[in-house]
Amino acid sequence: MAGKTSPHTALPVRVLTVDWDHSDAETLRAEMSDEVRPRYAYLEDELAARGLAPHVVDSASVHRTFVAYAGGEPVGHAAVRWNADDLELKRMFIRPDYRGTGTATALLQAAEAAARAAGRPRLILQTGHLQPDAVRFYERSGYHRIPLFAPYHALPQSNCFARNLH
Repeated sequence: MAGKTSPHTALPVRVLTVDWDHSDAETLRAEMSDEVRPRYAYLEDELAARGLAPHVVDSASVHRTFVAYAGGEPVGHAAVRWNADDLELKRMFIRPDYRGTGTATALLQAAEAAARAAGRPRLILQTGHLQPDAVRFYERSGYHRIPLFAPYHALPQSNCFARNLH
């Protein structure tokens, strides 16, 4: 959040690559679900009734998982997974007290570096229509809107983005 002052701003952020099932990564993904689920509960029910689950991440598709630490505490999460020939950013989450501290930028840079190292020309992502702060962050970070990509066709209000890395 722009202009936010946090007592955590002075803490250096370290981004580490961890396994998808690392306990800190699992904890942060659960916190993300707890925060976002109420916004989209109506939609999740509708999708489940149609047998669709576009937000499910198959751990076998995950290329890299990152956890950001500040002062030894896990404060943020991001992963990149294979989606056809692209790498897709998934489960980007920063604990509320650490938003506005540069943690999201550090995680995004790690994800982009992983995509470059894998020889991908771009990184793609999807974010929900009820997450305007995320949309603004990605736009400020150089991402441009792209058409919906699989599996998000089931979510026509989605915001899909890409950033060219080369």
